[in-house]
Amino acid sequence: MLTAARLGAAALTAALLTGTAAAPALADSPSPSAAPATPEGLYGKGDPTYDGVWRQSLALTALAGAKVTPADSAVSWLTGQQCADGGWPSFRADTAAACDATTEDSNATAVAVQALIALGGHQDAVDKGVQWLKANQNADGSWSYNPGGPGDANSTGLAVNALFAAKVDPAGVAKAGKNAFDGLALFQLGCAAPADQRGAFYLPRPDGTPEANALATGQASLAAAGGKLPVTNTNRTDAAPKALACGDGSAAAPGSASAPAGATVARADSAEAVGAYLTAQLAAGGQHLTLTTPGAAPTPDYTATAWAALGLIQGGHPQQAAGAVDWLAKEGGTWTKGGTSPAATATLLLVAQAAQRDPASFGGDLVAQLTALGPAPKATSAASTAAPSSAPAKEEKKDGGIGQWWLIGIGLLIGIGGGLVLSLQRKRGPKL
Repeated sequence: MLTAARLGAAALTAALLTGTAAAPALADSPSPSAAPATPEGLYGKGDPTYDGVWRQSLALTALAGAKVTPADSAVSWLTGQQCADGGWPSFRADTAAACDATTEDSNATAVAVQALIALGGHQDAVDKGVQWLKANQNADGSWSYNPGGPGDANSTGLAVNALFAAKVDPAGVAKAGKNAFDGLALFQLGCAAPADQRGAFYLPRPDGTPEANALATGQASLAAAGGKLPVTNTNRTDAAPKALACGDGSAAAPGSASAPAGATVARADSAEAVGAYLTAQLAAGGQHLTLTTPGAAPTPDYTATAWAALGLIQGGHPQQAAGAVDWLAKEGGTWTKGGTSPAATATLLLVAQAAQRDPASFGGDLVAQLTALGPAPKATSAASTAAPSSAPAKEEKKDGGIGQWWLIGIGLLIGIGGGLVLSLQRKRGPKL
């Protein structure tokens, strides 16, 4: 049975990661009296108290994938947030003061580690971050949002992503005989769950019983598939993900091993099982996942959909992710608030890169939007800055320059016409 502490921790983690928690006041930390000023080097203008490291890390990871060299101030802001013990909090306004270890954040630490690996040249900070993750692993192999709390699927999945990025085998990261894969498996629904939830990752209901959760599933799917940020996997299979085969014969796939009811999903079956669940959910939901909040109408869950696409692509199933990628390209502007939300814009850019889509026309120019939210980059690639001028040049060459002379002639006529109009206005006076 899930404890009330695990229920609260899991719910808080989901709310923070989806952005539905509006500046929550944690029990062990006082609420800020006023939002801190936006620090120099940080992406975005919003209050960084609860997502500063998260959004900075996603932005730097996505821009590294776009071959953009960020400003030194952007990188030093992130490295300056690291605590002496190697972890990162969500944000600390005074980096000269010692960190409060209870407020360090496994999610922030995991994405910060991946960002610094993507950037390169920060091995000491990366090593310290990985050591912090190892030191703060729970005895059951999982990770909690803050140290010492009960684990959850999102936090455990993100920690596993960071281990993969650092080339550390999660199977070798263990506490009390339980490794990181064991911790992740705690939250995946197996054959004891209803057939339509098998393979999903869960958050608990208010009564403590497990229930498939879109964001937990989307984020954990990348870890189950052996992935990290950014997703660069180009392996693919034409076959759909294999649903979990259970002893009752439901959802059995040809050639799949049958698992007894109540058994933990085997590591070898985890990625395919969650991939099959996500594929079914996307197909049923119009190629997006849905956010269900008590007391509110269901709405599209952009964050969960993006992570689901990343997980499917990493798992070798880009065909099953394609519909979600198309949906994000069409609807993502709502999520990014027109490219003004750094975390959403960066995540959308990571999806475009993983799916090998053009980020310049993925519901907008994502690289341009993201760079505009932070300090001017040191350098950008030719691909991210090139203007689409080749077609007009070719057309001009093909017609031997006639188009150019026509434009000059039309301009002269417009000028003459404009002069006549101005002359008439002067003669007729203000009544014209």
